[in-house]
Amino acid sequence: MSAPAPEGTLLSVVVPMYNEEDALPAFAARMRPVLDGLGARYEVLAVDDGSADKTAALLRDLSADWPELRMVRLRRNGGHQAALTAGLDHAVGAYVASIDADLQDPPEKIPEMLELARGEGLDIVYGVREDRSTDTGFKRWTAGGYYWLIRRLVGQQVPSNAGDFRLLSREAVEALKELPDQQQRVYRLLVPWLGFPSGEVRYVREERVAGSTKYPLTKMVRLALDSVTGFSAAPLRLATWLGTVAFFTCLLLLAFCLTVYLFGATVPGWTSLFVGLLFIGGVQLICVGLLGEYVARIYTSVQRRPAYFVAEDTAGPAAPAARATPAAAPAARASADRDPAGRPGA
Repeated sequence: MSAPAPEGTLLSVVVPMYNEEDALPAFAARMRPVLDGLGARYEVLAVDDGSADKTAALLRDLSADWPELRMVRLRRNGGHQAALTAGLDHAVGAYVASIDADLQDPPEKIPEMLELARGEGLDIVYGVREDRSTDTGFKRWTAGGYYWLIRRLVGQQVPSNAGDFRLLSREAVEALKELPDQQQRVYRLLVPWLGFPSGEVRYVREERVAGSTKYPLTKMVRLALDSVTGFSAAPLRLATWLGTVAFFTCLLLLAFCLTVYLFGATVPGWTSLFVGLLFIGGVQLICVGLLGEYVARIYTSVQRRPAYFVAEDTAGPAAPAARATPAAAPAARASADRDPAGRPGA
């Protein structure tokens, strides 16, 4: 069960945002009535992930009339998962929900998630998409392939069609904060890995209310690579199997070449040799690439850099400044000692 929340806040809603100025008015108009209807203390923690548009300015304007809205502005764009990390680190609620600003995930499901978690003593409630007809055919096909692959590599505990729309208890949030992973987090795999009691709330995925998607094909591929290399050693085993297949293929080609040589027909051997070299070269490049992915993750982990730095927190200077490991703590404190304009604090 959850520990008591600081300041008596029941619910924190974390909303990563990047260039969402077009979606913000509709998001606020739809989210606020839902949360006001809870009859309990809450906060909406909007994490501005280094937006280049007017997202931060609009959040300040909205917070003037909506005191429960809090903005944490990051100094640079670190990606969706880094912004989500910042939100989880700064949230103070007994329960923490995460949702995107595009309203493809309905805010009206958050009270249902909260009721399910409190009623059944659950630490995790996933929002599961039961209808993705608003997505393109390519998106549905790639998403289906992603979850099919991940469930076979990581385990069946990963729910299908569950993204980053979820509710976590304070205990689950604190467990996530204790994990040493700093860079390249994938919460849709980390959260099920915790093994906390969980449930599901199903919903129909809607169309994006405004703006364009912040997950183009390149980011989807990067997410898939981070998911596979961060939670499974299967690619390394695949490299071993490819090497084994290449070895036996070479033995067959060697036997074929010797046979051709004994019969005096050496000209046909050129084709087999050429094909063999291409095959072995391709396998070697694949194996080196897979090893490079894991070495890159080790290199990033050894650097121990924080996933984000906070430029501004409208809750005041008492809020945490960065997701930092002990080695990165001095830099995080330096960020905390500066005001929103970047000048050293008093």
